[in-house]
Amino acid sequence: MNNSLEGKRIAIAGGSGFLGLSMAKHFIDNGADVSVISRTIPKSNGAWTHFAWDARSLGDWTTAINGCDAVVNLAGRTVNCVKTPDHQDEILRSRVESTRVLGAAMRDADAPPPVWVQMSTAHIYGDPPTAVCNEGSSTGYGMAPTVAKEWEAAFAESILPEQRGVIMRTSFVIGRDRGGGGGALATLGLITKLGLGGKVGKGTQGMSWIHESDLNAIFARSVLDDSMSGAYIASSPNPTSQVDFMRVLRRTIGMPIGLPAFEWMVRIGAPLFLNTDPELVIYGRYVIPARLLDEGFEFQFAELTEALQDLYQ
Repeated sequence: MNNSLEGKRIAIAGGSGFLGLSMAKHFIDNGADVSVISRTIPKSNGAWTHFAWDARSLGDWTTAINGCDAVVNLAGRTVNCVKTPDHQDEILRSRVESTRVLGAAMRDADAPPPVWVQMSTAHIYGDPPTAVCNEGSSTGYGMAPTVAKEWEAAFAESILPEQRGVIMRTSFVIGRDRGGGGGALATLGLITKLGLGGKVGKGTQGMSWIHESDLNAIFARSVLDDSMSGAYIASSPNPTSQVDFMRVLRRTIGMPIGLPAFEWMVRIGAPLFLNTDPELVIYGRYVIPARLLDEGFEFQFAELTEALQDLYQ
């Protein structure tokens, strides 16, 4: 495997948010030439080139695709919202339509990229209460698994026969705010500082997580390693329960109190005060990255305590 991103041209679709800016910085720091393709201009400055894209149609942004070494597709409306019917429709359409138009751009390109790395979600496995899922586990039912399956189906329909495709079923990413927001950890950190970071419901629901540094390293590896293809779980090898995650977060922040919340309280309070979906914390899943472990990937932050200490130091 070529271990260097030096001189690689990489286009990140949907790259102006929390994950995209973290990944762009990682790629650039390792010598890559990065194009960020997105609806909005990144709020922080970086050595990337930005191309405006509505995520639905072809345009001048396709020049970033032509001749590049890899495309990473992160495009899709955030799921951190109240799930109204309109939002649910947009969550699905934004993922499927953007994936299909990327495929159209590659079909039209004189020199399409040889590698396409596609974001997906560990939500594809649903919300089994105690089962530990890996890449071979059955997929789940409901809105989130349906969105994930449609997203991956759009990718399968759009990728070119000559391209190497990698799907990353990503869990809850913890990281820093680099101008694209701090992700869900920022919200959890806030409520923890207010003394509200306790058990939700039974607290046994799974919280599978991954540090941004490990996620970026996994995506970089998928760009460089010709042996990687198909679906991978991108998550720490040590998932935890919701109650244990919050206990470690409280200890890291230095908040001794974490008031618990009944499920009915979260169902009322999450959309009303946090403008988010209560099911994101009421339900969960335990996933492990079996394929990455089998292929020898070494996590920098395999344990939650070290991961949170790094982010809050």
